[in-house]
Amino acid sequence: MHQYGENLPSVEGNRMTVPVFEEYVPAADCPCPGCARQRREHALRPAVRAGGHPAAHGARRALVLATAAGAVLGGGTTTAGGAAHPAGHPPHAAPPGLPAAGAVGHARHAADGDTPQGGAAGLHGRPLAGPTTGPVTVRQLPETTRADIINRAKKWVTAKVPYSMEKYWTDGYRQDCSGYVSMAWNLPANEWTGSLHRFGEKIAWADLEPGDILLFHNPDNPTKGSHVTIFGGWTDHKRTHYTAYEQTKPHTRRQTTPLAYWTNSDRYVAYRYLGLVAESGVTPVGGAPASSAYPGAGHFGPGAHNPHVTRLGRMLVARGGARFYTDGPGPRWGDADRRATRAFQLAQGWRGAEANGLPGPHTWRLLTTGRGRDIPQAKSRATAPPYPGRAHFRPGRSSKHVETLGRRLVQRGHGRHYTDGPGPRWSEADRRNVQDFQRAQGWRGAAADGYPGPETWRRLFR
Repeated sequence: MHQYGENLPSVEGNRMTVPVFEEYVPAADCPCPGCARQRREHALRPAVRAGGHPAAHGARRALVLATAAGAVLGGGTTTAGGAAHPAGHPPHAAPPGLPAAGAVGHARHAADGDTPQGGAAGLHGRPLAGPTTGPVTVRQLPETTRADIINRAKKWVTAKVPYSMEKYWTDGYRQDCSGYVSMAWNLPANEWTGSLHRFGEKIAWADLEPGDILLFHNPDNPTKGSHVTIFGGWTDHKRTHYTAYEQTKPHTRRQTTPLAYWTNSDRYVAYRYLGLVAESGVTPVGGAPASSAYPGAGHFGPGAHNPHVTRLGRMLVARGGARFYTDGPGPRWGDADRRATRAFQLAQGWRGAEANGLPGPHTWRLLTTGRGRDIPQAKSRATAPPYPGRAHFRPGRSSKHVETLGRRLVQRGHGRHYTDGPGPRWSEADRRNVQDFQRAQGWRGAAADGYPGPETWRRLFR
């Protein structure tokens, strides 16, 4: 418990500032707002067996600072609002999330606004924006851009902020996954996985863009499996993996991650920050003008050569049409543009003249707004690479086979032990990820030693 009030300035005259620390329980009959708020919060706080946090109940008798400044013999203590308390009655503790009267420094009281994942007090004693529960309006939130969100997320990655559910970084945010998102979204308080959804709108996975989040909150046991990551962008055209910024043990990291996460993947929900604003001068995918207005049918088809064709191709690649292009989209209309456009139209369920491979207003609108269904991927006929032999997977060995193994492990969802991504040199992270895959096959003992044999290799690449 922080003891606020040290080194307070003295008061001239006969009045003297004397910090007094004593246990305080809100009086049952005191009508002041402070006591009323305290009684209401204590009454509504759930019992431990019903999901309440033990620390919150153990802190019902909170330490508060009482000062004799301005007191007259036989008189009372005056609050900031001018209301006098009975003699000997200490100033009331502040509502959850606000600094206590006379408090100095950070307002982080264990009894105020605690959750099973740490305190949710205002940062550095700053008042919370709006209500602490219920819906949040855009006007209550600070505006931010996608670039700002990612830049803030990168600061913790660079600093390698250690993971902790109790400690706070120098910027005032709690050093766990939800504190990290609170920081990146520039929220006025430390939220937790049970409250972050209030500050965003639910979106589909297919609509994810940098700065959005993927959130899993386990209401049955919030400290068991609950997690949240920041979406940093797709890492493959199939949209099966993305760059995740996350606060996890041992410290903040940026890593390619399978959608939506290594575990409980199907339970993650995507959210977009309510206070998000567009960046001035930013162009959409394709580098063409920001307008989504349809340029006209005359810009597409045989003989067409203009920037709109380039933009169309780049948007189609982003929606799963990369396999149709061998040299990349360009300004000259070609068969690759026609085939990719038709594949996108077929993905929407269109047939006949609606899927002729020439983009009309509806096709253009879906592409420029990021809506509609992506182009499905063609079934792969590739065979597994031949097993290179056990000698390649031993401490100190380095080869392309080790990197091939590591990348395949990540694709199959067994790369959680990598911190910097798979590389050509065999490491303990490779062995542990292989062991996870082997155990997922039901193998135990020597069959799950973390060193890939022919059967491990065959199952991994099939």
